[in-house]
Amino acid sequence: MAAVFPTLCPTATPDARLTDSHGRVIHDLRVSITDRCNYKCVYCRTGEGGALYPELSIEEYLRLIGLFVGLGITKVRLTGGEPLLRRGLVELVEELARLHTLSGEPLDLALTTNGHLLGSLAAPLKAAGLNRVTVSMDAVDAPTFERITRVPGSFQNVLGGIRAARAAGLTPLKINCVLLRGFNDGQIESFALFARQEDVVVRFIEFMPLEEGRLWSPQIVVPLTEIVERIGRVLPLVELPPREPSETARRYTFADGAGEIGIIAPVSQAFCGACSRVRLTSDGKIRTCLFSQVEHDLYGRLRTGVDDAELRAYILRTVQGKEARHHIGEPGFLKPSRSMVHIGG
Repeated sequence: MAAVFPTLCPTATPDARLTDSHGRVIHDLRVSITDRCNYKCVYCRTGEGGALYPELSIEEYLRLIGLFVGLGITKVRLTGGEPLLRRGLVELVEELARLHTLSGEPLDLALTTNGHLLGSLAAPLKAAGLNRVTVSMDAVDAPTFERITRVPGSFQNVLGGIRAARAAGLTPLKINCVLLRGFNDGQIESFALFARQEDVVVRFIEFMPLEEGRLWSPQIVVPLTEIVERIGRVLPLVELPPREPSETARRYTFADGAGEIGIIAPVSQAFCGACSRVRLTSDGKIRTCLFSQVEHDLYGRLRTGVDDAELRAYILRTVQGKEARHHIGEPGFLKPSRSMVHIGG
């Protein structure tokens, strides 16, 4: 397919790279391209509301992402809401795949999805240049899954999407499961078997206070230690070394080497000290942390007509102020100003 957007050529001087005041190098950008979602997961949405924020044009996302790449971003993950709902997604991926990092390597492109529409889009996305996919899937049996998503028939759609993504070569294919005690914590052992049977990496995520309602409490969180202990009773685990300091998941393989489990434990074992991420919301606001109380209006500045040099300077200043850590569970903790569906995964 021929390019339909202007070619992006990110450039930056050696000293103009994204770092924060805590010495962390920021190289991972998460971009929400919509806050619409076709699921109503109990740990995320109340089920009463829909999209709250506008979406930028594909051309505008390309320009803003190009600015970040010119400041040292090497990984871009497209998120939502549900990004597969966004018209023009395949074309966006195709144009992003033309970008190269400052070191000359192709941009690492990934996408997080609930998988409902992935069956028909996996192959076109791979052909456009997407490297890999992460699918959110919170149970491996249909009744539990559909009780969480509150969408009848959703389980088979997601399972079909996972298999289509694997067939298309969007690998390593990761499955994210948010665990909530009393909702789906009975799925832990079954997910371990699913990882081996479906040749996917299953990652359990501790439930964070990012939902629209008031469901979160420390008692609902299923901690890393419990997950490891329970899987180990069924299939012995061996911990794997991290691939890079900023890796969010603790990784485990099974003792026979077949399959992988990851555990992302921001509540019980926070990893803020090595954070390498920054986020761009669907309406063009920079969020330096999932739990930020302040947003930084990059798109608002773009609309005033300032040039790219001024926009880059604004991004650099904003990232310098990135928070040292979150404060989940501490006295005075405040939930972020947006819920997860409106921030971007």
